[in-house]
Amino acid sequence: MRFRSFALMSAAAVVAVVVLGPVSVAAQQKTAPPLTAWGAPDLTGVWDFRSLTPMERPTGLKDKDSFASAEEAETFSQETIKKKSRDTDTSGRVVPYNDFWFDEGTKVTTKRTSLIVDPPDGRMPSLTPEAEKKRAAQKEARKGAGPDEPAPGQWVRDLSPQVRCIVGFNSGPPMNSSAYNNNVQIFQTRDSVAIMTEMVHDARIVPLDKRPHVAQGVRQWMGDSRGHWEGQTLVVETTNFRPERTPFNGSENTRLVEKFTRTDRDTLVYEVTVSDPATWTKPWTFSLPMRYSKDPMYEFACHEGNYGLYNILSAAGKKEAAKAGSK
Repeated sequence: MRFRSFALMSAAAVVAVVVLGPVSVAAQQKTAPPLTAWGAPDLTGVWDFRSLTPMERPTGLKDKDSFASAEEAETFSQETIKKKSRDTDTSGRVVPYNDFWFDEGTKVTTKRTSLIVDPPDGRMPSLTPEAEKKRAAQKEARKGAGPDEPAPGQWVRDLSPQVRCIVGFNSGPPMNSSAYNNNVQIFQTRDSVAIMTEMVHDARIVPLDKRPHVAQGVRQWMGDSRGHWEGQTLVVETTNFRPERTPFNGSENTRLVEKFTRTDRDTLVYEVTVSDPATWTKPWTFSLPMRYSKDPMYEFACHEGNYGLYNILSAAGKKEAAKAGSK
């Protein structure tokens, strides 16, 4: 099933995105990828990037780059589906919807055990001491306000951009398979590429005319993207992220390099290198092939239907009013 909005969905069977290893373009080429009228690789269309394969290799598979057999891959898929299931959950976690509404894929269709292809162990590099302190502070903040409790209303501005419907959690950059709406539509001209995700209908316009990035002081929710062609591959560099919304909880100075390579008519290999010396001890790369979809994109009306945020603010306001009245 493909989840298209909170009110619109499809009951079609779920098929996981093929997750490929770093094989050569020639080896993947089944049918020649099409070209635009001006001779560039044609990346246009809707692309589905659902995948059960985790970003990082599970610790129990830390010494294995791939599954040993089809049976092992199937076992991993079924165990993953069981762990993710909301219908049979007994952990006590908050479950917003049942399984009917989610669209994460149903099986691993190739042998890779992680989306991360570098480092070779399939895990993110070690955090820097600075990043470890930052994440420890974030963890403490989630436990409760404590002595540094913010002024009334201050915490509202700290709600995530996803909760506030500003950007989607899998909208990118970088794009990454998540709970639902794992679809992106690409449009091309000679001078620019538009990348529009289904989640929160976010769109990036990527210039291809060699213009420089905006000034460092200009920070944007999806960063500032600039693109160019390297042979058959579209390369997009993104910088200038806002501190409230950084890739993988890195710093606002994270630099992303995305590579889009259409290896055949049905496959668009999406590779991303994440560089942030303030957060990780070295850059790291993941690869997420996307499958061509004949389905259209659907509106995701986040602001229009975001009763969750309304209720969060309403309950918090009453709590703060009660606290003020008790003093």
